[in-house]
Amino acid sequence: MRLSLRVRALLALALAGVVPALLLLGARRAGLGDLAALALAVLVALPLLVWLSALWLAPLLRLSRALEGAVLSYRDGDFSLSLAPEAPRELAALMRLHAELGQALREQRQHLAQRELLLDTVVQNTPVALVLTAPSERIAIANLAARQLLGDGRSLAGLDFATVIAGLPETLREALAGDGDRLFAVTLPDGSEETFHHSSRAFRLQGQPHRLRLLRRMTRELSRAEVATWKRVIRVLSHELNNSLAPISSLAHSAAELARRGDVQRLPAVLAAIGERAAHLHGFLSGYASFAKLPAPRRQAVHWPDFLERLTTLAEFRLDGAAPAPPGWFDPAQIEQALLNLIKNAHESGSPGDAVELRLSQRGAELRIEVLDRGPGMSEAVLAQALLPFYSTKRAGPGSQGGTGLGLALVREIAEAHDGRIALNNRDGGGLRVAITLPQPQPAAEVA
Repeated sequence: MRLSLRVRALLALALAGVVPALLLLGARRAGLGDLAALALAVLVALPLLVWLSALWLAPLLRLSRALEGAVLSYRDGDFSLSLAPEAPRELAALMRLHAELGQALREQRQHLAQRELLLDTVVQNTPVALVLTAPSERIAIANLAARQLLGDGRSLAGLDFATVIAGLPETLREALAGDGDRLFAVTLPDGSEETFHHSSRAFRLQGQPHRLRLLRRMTRELSRAEVATWKRVIRVLSHELNNSLAPISSLAHSAAELARRGDVQRLPAVLAAIGERAAHLHGFLSGYASFAKLPAPRRQAVHWPDFLERLTTLAEFRLDGAAPAPPGWFDPAQIEQALLNLIKNAHESGSPGDAVELRLSQRGAELRIEVLDRGPGMSEAVLAQALLPFYSTKRAGPGSQGGTGLGLALVREIAEAHDGRIALNNRDGGGLRVAITLPQPQPAAEVA
């Protein structure tokens, strides 16, 4: 039966007190002097005290060594060590808590191992080529897709990234060496052409800078999108051609019948209608041709007063606030065309003329141009598709030919050609806000 620490301490104190007293009493009865009796008692009691102390402290020393070993194992990531339950009753709670801690750490380690295995399986089997490089540009992780694309299937871990990409096609090598996101086409060794999207992100891992590069094959997605776009183009062209050619054919037949009957008085009206439909068809086809042939923007410094004065002569709008102090940096002809399209759409939305506003602001390296109206706005479904080519919210009605679906698409094309973006959202209180954001050059830092 194991004794508690308190019982052991009491027994040790009792023995330490009783044994010297008995020895001292016996020495006095034997006729020894007080000093000799005391010396004999000390010589006999001292080893006894040492032995009792060692006996009392032995469980604590064993537990301390066991705890030290367990902590060192935990520090090294080994949570399999568990302590024996043999310990004084006063330390039973400590032993139980230690056992619970070890069990919790083991379960957590097991969950982490399962999650790491799942993450590694996902990373290795994703079709996106993934390469993670360490600060020295050594490859830390390369999944199966990256190994197939960059290393013919061999392991790339630990290799120098620049050395790995040195033998790749020039376009692919330049994309991987860059830091930005881009879409590019590569002719592979088998002669096939593949389109890739490359993205690169820098971040810190365990305090060290790392870079993650992703290469995604886009050929199939782009082909599907291209086919869908062509189908939409064909549907729009077929619809518009039928809407124009059917009346022209009918009017031509009517003109021939009038000419056969000698009714020449009605011929000019019929021929004028034919000319009107032909002119509409010509304008429709010219609009599509202009959209397809949009040239690269020729950016230049734009003086706001002159630009706004010319725009005022071409469209009706109200300037909300003042123009930015620094001049704009964009292609004035293209941005003017984009704003004319937006202002025209704002008026055609049913907004009052004096509610069509133009707002200009520059924040840091971005110029924001907004066209606002108080029309009915757009539904969520229309907002999601309004910027797509050939999608029009205008429907043909009495006296209206409908829309071509190129107005907003052309504005988007112009904004993106300027490395900018366009956003549409409904306004509180009704109406639409169309915002074009264009990057602006930063002024050169002054030399101290």
